[in-house]
Amino acid sequence: MQLRFLMLLLSLTLCLSLSALGQDSAGTSTANRDKECGIKAIPTCALHVAQDEWGIVTAPTRLRAPDLPWVTAFGVGTTLALATDTAAMGEVGVNPNREHIARKYSDYAGLYAPPAALALGFVVGSAQHNHHLQETTILAEEAMVDSIILNTGLGYVINRQTPTQGNGKGNIWPNGMKTWPDGQSMPSDHSILVWSFAHVVASEYPGWATKMTVYSLATSVSAARVVARKHFPSDVFVGGVLGYYIGGYVVRRRSSESSFDNFSLAPVRTPNGTGIELSYNFAH
Repeated sequence: MQLRFLMLLLSLTLCLSLSALGQDSAGTSTANRDKECGIKAIPTCALHVAQDEWGIVTAPTRLRAPDLPWVTAFGVGTTLALATDTAAMGEVGVNPNREHIARKYSDYAGLYAPPAALALGFVVGSAQHNHHLQETTILAEEAMVDSIILNTGLGYVINRQTPTQGNGKGNIWPNGMKTWPDGQSMPSDHSILVWSFAHVVASEYPGWATKMTVYSLATSVSAARVVARKHFPSDVFVGGVLGYYIGGYVVRRRSSESSFDNFSLAPVRTPNGTGIELSYNFAH
C-alpha cells in the first residue's frame, strides 16, 4: 500500500512539474513531445505518462470491430472467474505458513525485483551506451507507473473486499458509501505491475528465453497472490490482462526498436479471394 501511494505521489509530482514548466506556451509543449523520456528529461517522462494514461482510460471509446473478440474474451473470462472465486479460494484453503511464504515471494518478485532490475538495466545501458537497453528500462518504468495510477483509481471505484475481509466472498461495495473504501482487491496491484513490466521487456527483447523468464515471473507472482489469500483469482486475472495491455500500449506508442515493428500486415489477392498477409522482418 505504501509503495502504491509513493508511486502515485511521484507521478502526480512529475505532472505538476510539467505543468509549471511546459504549459505557458504551445511551442514548449510541442518541443517536449519530440524529446525522449530520460533521466535528464523528467518533464517529458511525466508528459508521456499523462498522455498514455489518458489514452488507456479512453481506449473503450475507440473500440473497433476487430477488438470485439478480445473484449468479449476478457468479459467472459472475468465473469467466469468471479463466479468461481469463492469455490477456488475454498480449494486453496487456509495455511498461515504457506500464505506467509507466498506473500513474501509475491512482494519481492512482483514489487521489488522489477524496479531493481530496471534500475540496474539503466545503469548498465548508460555505461555501455546501449540505447536499446536504456529505452527498455524507461518504457517499462513508464508502463508500471501507468499501471499503478490506473489500478489505484479502479481499486477505489470497484471497492471490493479481499478474501480476508468481511464474509470472505469478495463483496463489492458491501456497505455503500458508509464505510468506503472497504477494500481494493480488484484489480491486483502486484499482477498489473508485473504483467506490464513483463510485456515491455518481452516486446523489446523477443527471444524465447526472455519471454519464458518474464512471463513465468508474472504468472508465478499472480498465482502467489491467490495462494497468499490477498486476492481472488478474478482479481489477478483482471490485473494481469490490464497490465499486459498497458505494457503493449506503451511499447507500440513509445518504442523505436520493439519487435512490433518487425511485423507488417498487407492485403493480398489469391485465387480463393482476398486475404491478409503477415510478414516478419528477420533482418531487424
